Amino acid sequence: MPRTPRVTSPSAPGFWRSPLRGPWLTSVLGVVLLAGITLLFVTGLLSYAAYNPNLSPVNDKTPDKGLLGFYLFDWPTDPHWLYRLNQGLHVTVGITLIPVLLAKLWSVIPKLFTLPPARSAGHALERVSLLLLVGGALFEFVTGVLNVQLEYLFPGSFYPLHFYGAWVFFGALAAHVVLRMPQVVRVLREQGWRERLRDPRPEPDDGAGLVAAGPAEPSVTRRGALGMVGAGSALLFVTTAGQTVDGPLRRTALFAPHGGGDPGSGPGGFQVNKTAAKVGIERQDTGELWRLVVAGPRGEVKLSRSDLLQLRQHSAALPIACVEGWSTSDQWWRGVRLRDLAAVAGFDEDPPGVLVESLQRHGAFRKAALRDNQVRDPRSLLALHVNGEDLTPDHGYPARIIVPAAPGVLNTKWVSRLTFGEL
Repeated sequence: MPRTPRVTSPSAPGFWRSPLRGPWLTSVLGVVLLAGITLLFVTGLLSYAAYNPNLSPVNDKTPDKGLLGFYLFDWPTDPHWLYRLNQGLHVTVGITLIPVLLAKLWSVIPKLFTLPPARSAGHALERVSLLLLVGGALFEFVTGVLNVQLEYLFPGSFYPLHFYGAWVFFGALAAHVVLRMPQVVRVLREQGWRERLRDPRPEPDDGAGLVAAGPAEPSVTRRGALGMVGAGSALLFVTTAGQTVDGPLRRTALFAPHGGGDPGSGPGGFQVNKTAAKVGIERQDTGELWRLVVAGPRGEVKLSRSDLLQLRQHSAALPIACVEGWSTSDQWWRGVRLRDLAAVAGFDEDPPGVLVESLQRHGAFRKAALRDNQVRDPRSLLALHVNGEDLTPDHGYPARIIVPAAPGVLNTKWVSRLTFGEL
């Protein structure tokens, strides 16, 4: 019997043989991704707004954004868990969608090798949007996962790469949705859900180029395939979500950089990103000679830690929430209100924003600007204690900023100077 020649070119009709590929499976995965990625895009834009990039150059890591910053607004301080929720959703949903994204790419991979590359102007536009869509998706998910793992292997700063990449990716997604949504709606309406889930046979070929020309024998139903994708997403959810929520899931968040439970016990036994040693803070920097410089209309006032302890002390229960998606539960902070320090600087009423400077010798956000609404919030503190004890060196001793709903990097540690009114 003559041997059937082996197909080796991915552009050949008989190369892709899975009987599961087809418009229905691709459409189902696409709808899930469309909902999830839209949420990621919105929460990502909100995360950028939370930095108050229009307030001061020190907060803006994408200074050439131009019209892409049209939506920016003054970030609020209520509810105090706002950034924790936003960034927790952004990172957890993003990681949970990885199996869905991989399954979607698997379902459409034959189209990436279709020849000729363009049969018409409309087909060429679709192919370009598909390439941008696939490339943008891989870029955004890879850089996002690397950032979550604190592995900065990409060239350049994460902030502009992820920000501009998101706009390119979402633009390609919008174009793709406009081009393909009519077909998706038609396929999902015409093909029954129960029958299609149980039936492992190939779908009817509607000319989309996804159905195998010479399908192999089925080994799993579409229900089984979607079940495996769902199980992968559930596993990633369980090993990620706990970095944002309290309770038993915190111990299962093994995929998160600060997962697996708290790093220690006691008042200071909660997560940090930057330790004192990592940023060059030495013991003599925070000892008896340390002074906080408070600057404003009255000039500069230098305050020792003992001086700060003589001022009226206030308490607030606030979390720390970072761009990588991890956050702490509410910690009990105690210190001097920022608006009281603004009064020391000469702003007795309507305190303005403040430029905060750290003893930190290198790295991003050693300076950060806070908006006037953040300074005026009674929960915004120059914290001296946490959970009833002095701050530890890694949590910012001798003094640190804590502001409700702000990204973790704006809660500056090892504060050395507060300049009110000049940002």
